[in-house]
Amino acid sequence: MTPNNQVSSQVSSSSSTQVSAALSTEVATQRLAAIEQRIQQACDKAGRNRASVHLLAVSKTFPLEAVLDMAAAGQTRFGENYLQESIDKITQLAASPNQAGLQTPLEWHFIGPIQSNKTRPIAEHFDWVHSVDRLKIAQRLSEQRPDRLGPLNVLIQVNTSGEDSKSGVHPAEVEALALAIQQLPRLQLRGLMTIPSNTDDMVKLRGEFLLCADLQKKLQLDTLSMGMSSDLELAIECGSTCVRVGTALFGQRT
Repeated sequence: MTPNNQVSSQVSSSSSTQVSAALSTEVATQRLAAIEQRIQQACDKAGRNRASVHLLAVSKTFPLEAVLDMAAAGQTRFGENYLQESIDKITQLAASPNQAGLQTPLEWHFIGPIQSNKTRPIAEHFDWVHSVDRLKIAQRLSEQRPDRLGPLNVLIQVNTSGEDSKSGVHPAEVEALALAIQQLPRLQLRGLMTIPSNTDDMVKLRGEFLLCADLQKKLQLDTLSMGMSSDLELAIECGSTCVRVGTALFGQRT
């Protein structure tokens, strides 16, 4: 068994949410190159520098082996939705950094809904949180962030679609929440995140992306997390600085 497989097999046995298949380094390299090409073309079309857009690989339900294959292909930023699964991956990897053979430390982003009783492990293990949608969550993350880790980078999730089923702050309430978060000592407010309507209507999507982009500019923040596998080009055109890509990199989840 290879070192990478030793690490990932430990995680797979301890996480009940991981059901999707692993990759290979060759497949990961091919898929990453295809996404990089799409991002570059979108930046060229929008007149933007490629370096202004980060790629976040969304690895939820995929085993650590798949993350390591993607890391071997050059990807360093990974997004996770499910807390226990992600903690399993992060802790197992931290316990075996030499076995994993990483050239660059991975950066972990929590992008899922946050329950108030689950903030401590997020504060203790992640580098970024994209889904802060109320002050109580921000306060708990700040209180529970270990000093040794430095400030936790956070984004406010904005409900730009107006759907009751979606998490996120109403656009009219974003500024007040941002001002409050900026007073918290162990958080660094970096920007905004949005999940738009699940629609093929490009006009509607553009309106929702631009709404979030306008709020980001008004607040003078540097990060705008929006755009996924199906709409990353439009998101980049509208100003996204971080696209969250899962399916196009890891394949369909089972």
